[in-house]
Amino acid sequence: MADISLERMADQLPTGFADLEADAIADGHRHMTRLATELTEIPAVFHAIYACYLDGRLAGIGTMTDEPALAGQPTWRMRRFYVHRAFRRRNVAKAIATALLQNASGSVSTVTVHAGNQTAARFWEAIGFRRVAGLAWSHERTMPDATNARPT
Repeated sequence: MADISLERMADQLPTGFADLEADAIADGHRHMTRLATELTEIPAVFHAIYACYLDGRLAGIGTMTDEPALAGQPTWRMRRFYVHRAFRRRNVAKAIATALLQNASGSVSTVTVHAGNQTAARFWEAIGFRRVAGLAWSHERTMPDATNARPT
């Protein structure tokens, strides 16, 4: 069984990020490059950043920010989420998502994501997000203690 560990990041990229970014680019995604830029230029935008390691190697990363679209209620978006292709289907994405959701609990009433493809949509739905239409995000999850959410 592989050893999964999570590290909450603050103001720097995790060790091994260059390999993760290169894999994302090779997979047709530029959001790891955007993450690196945002962390340098506007680090305060992130409520949380979690890096996940599998057997000591950076396997994935995910972040939480304010939902950039008008939402009408306290809402955060899970974004800049990527799992290295060599580590997929090994609970890395679920570990990152769980940590980010725990971080949001009690702070907001809704967490959103934008699933970029059907595989991602199935993942988000499997962990409790529901598909929505006509919004700036594809899926959302109502937080269980939304009545205690404080404005963000």
